[in-house]
Amino acid sequence: MLSEKAKKAFADLDMPYCAVAIKLCRNKPEGYEQAEGVDVFCSFLKKVQTEKKPFYFTVDNGKCMGRVILGMMDLETNHGSGQVGAELSVFKTPAPNARLYYDAPMIKRGLCNFVVFCPLDQCTFDPDLVICIADTYPAQLLLRATSYISGDLWESKCSYVMSCSWTYAYPYVTGKVNHLFTGMHLGLQLQNAYPPGLHIISIPYNKLDEIVTALTEMKFEPDDMNERIEQIRDDINFPVKI
Repeated sequence: MLSEKAKKAFADLDMPYCAVAIKLCRNKPEGYEQAEGVDVFCSFLKKVQTEKKPFYFTVDNGKCMGRVILGMMDLETNHGSGQVGAELSVFKTPAPNARLYYDAPMIKRGLCNFVVFCPLDQCTFDPDLVICIADTYPAQLLLRATSYISGDLWESKCSYVMSCSWTYAYPYVTGKVNHLFTGMHLGLQLQNAYPPGLHIISIPYNKLDEIVTALTEMKFEPDDMNERIEQIRDDINFPVKI
C-alpha cells in the first residue's frame, strides 16, 4: 500500500492537478466502480482529477487506440495499415503511421483488462504508475528526484499520436520514468484537457520509493549554491574558475 510519507511528498509539490495512482489489472478490481461514459483513453486522467474519486476503465469505456496499447483488444486493419493517420493528415502517407505500431510499446494482449484511476491521496493499493501533471517548478523537483540517488538521465520518449503508449505502457514495461508535455499530443490536444506547456511525468512502481526518499531528503532551493561552489573549488584546488 502507498505510504502516507509518499502521499505527503507528492502533495507538498503543490501541482495544479492531483497526482494519480494507476493500477493495471488482469482481473476486475474489487471495491471500485466502472467509469461512466465512453471516451478516448487519455481523457480519463483528467476525469479522475476533476471528479476526485477512483474508478476503473475497461474496454467498454474506450473508443480509441488506447485499448490496443493496453492489450485489451487487437489492432484493427485500418489502424494497423496506418491508413487512418494518413487520412487525417497526421502523416504524409500510411507508412510512417504504420511504423509506430512497431516502435510504440504496447502491453501484451490480455494482461491488462482493467485500469484503476485513483487520486494519489486516496490510494489504498501499490500503484503500477503514478502520473503527475505539473508546472515547471514542481516538474523540475520531480525530475531531480528521479536522479538524486541513482543518477538516471532524464528521458522523454513520445510521438504526436498514441501518447498513451508513452505515458502508460512505456514506463510500465521499461521501468523508466518518462516525461511528456501537454499541447504536444493529438488526443489530449483534441480534448482540450490541459493548457499547453505543462509537464506530464509518468513514474513506474520500481522508481517510487527512490523518488519519495529523494523528495524528503534533497534541498528544493539551492540558496547558497554559488558560495558552496567557490568553497568546494578552493577545498579541492579545482583548476578551472567557475
